[in-house]
Amino acid sequence: MFAPLVAIGLVLWGGAQAQAAPPSVPADLRQVQSRQSLLGTHTWYQQAYRGIPVVGGYYATHLVGGKLTVDDGRKAVTGLGSTAAGFTAQRAESAVAGRLGKQPASAQLVIVPGSPAKLAWKTLTSTGRGTYQTLVDAGNGAVLQEKNLARRDVGVGRVFDPNPVVALQNESLTDNDNADGPQFARAYRIVPLTQLNREATTLQGAYANNISDNPITSKHRVFLFNRSQDGFEQVMAYYSITGAQQYIHRLGFRQVNNEPQDFSTTGLTDDNSFYDPSVDAITFGTGGVDDAEDNEVIWHEYGHAIQDDQVPGFGESEEAGAIGEGFGDYWAVTMSQATSPDTRTTPWACVMDWDSTAYTTDEPHCLRRTDGPKVYPGDLDGEVHDDGEIWSHALWDINRALGRTTANRIVLESQFFFNPTITMPAAAQQTVAAARALYGPYAAAKVRKAFHDRGILS
Repeated sequence: MFAPLVAIGLVLWGGAQAQAAPPSVPADLRQVQSRQSLLGTHTWYQQAYRGIPVVGGYYATHLVGGKLTVDDGRKAVTGLGSTAAGFTAQRAESAVAGRLGKQPASAQLVIVPGSPAKLAWKTLTSTGRGTYQTLVDAGNGAVLQEKNLARRDVGVGRVFDPNPVVALQNESLTDNDNADGPQFARAYRIVPLTQLNREATTLQGAYANNISDNPITSKHRVFLFNRSQDGFEQVMAYYSITGAQQYIHRLGFRQVNNEPQDFSTTGLTDDNSFYDPSVDAITFGTGGVDDAEDNEVIWHEYGHAIQDDQVPGFGESEEAGAIGEGFGDYWAVTMSQATSPDTRTTPWACVMDWDSTAYTTDEPHCLRRTDGPKVYPGDLDGEVHDDGEIWSHALWDINRALGRTTANRIVLESQFFFNPTITMPAAAQQTVAAARALYGPYAAAKVRKAFHDRGILS
């Protein structure tokens, strides 16, 4: 799914406290976050109207080399007669609870732009399948919009790295109802679990935080489980998320989701996983192959968390959502490059080789690939995972042309300049610009060619 803008009320995006905008920006804004990239400082604001947040309205400034550029995404608010709600918050919450079967956590007054604009109550309702955001007309109680915010798809510890299919070069492995067996023995690795909190006996650390039901504990921080035990997936997620953030630090970034990322490997029995921006948490499903047994599922979902941290509410439009899914697939593949062979059996471009054995028959088993034939705009079909294959292929071509490290610095840097509804051509232009600023015209030309070959740039 694509992720909507989640800034509502005075506590915005991930709980950041809103601040009044400085005199240099319009007065109808509230600052919600500032991030430092390799090139400069990126500050994001929530649009407000008479002090009430405007859904989808944003404003961003990018200070690079002493030059300030602005991305103005404010929405027109016209025809709004009053900012007094005739339909109470309690009635809005009750109506949502009656439909979803759970009580919303809150109801906050927002403005839905349009002609005319509407005053609405925005509720967030946590369910087992993610958090639902509902906009209820504050005048008559009608539901204006409802959507699931979850972005789906999917010491010492024992792990797969990245998964047993790759480690053993064996496409015939099956889940067999989560059973362990001798066929998996050579796929296990004993690894250090770094960055654990000193006082914790659970998997809580600087970059990953296990919030699973019945979290595993160890007084001596030895977490040696096999795949038939619930603790195995908890160790996998902690190890993989921590490793991804450490790699981001090695690239030079200090403010790209630099926080303990909440994750859970319990509670969702679907063969699916998701990142939920409303609570900044990743949930991994246990249907088929347990999703957290495959590092590429973990890294894909972590890709959503990365983008949501760089651009508050990223993925408001279908095309931006496709960029998000494409980046998630690319991030999974490029993280695997460090520990995986690129073979005919398990090519790098194949995404989620192990998880996909539960629902694919062709070999190699792949959920998707980052080297498919799709081009923009002719192959767009309106489904974000399908359309994301266009974006992931372009990023993969950049990787192949410039090398993993250079490509990933460019990709992460460029995303600071994206906005929640960005199109593929606009995002491609920002990526070319980042390449030129970081590495010069040769790199920019290679990046432009990658997007040209996918039809994204002319």
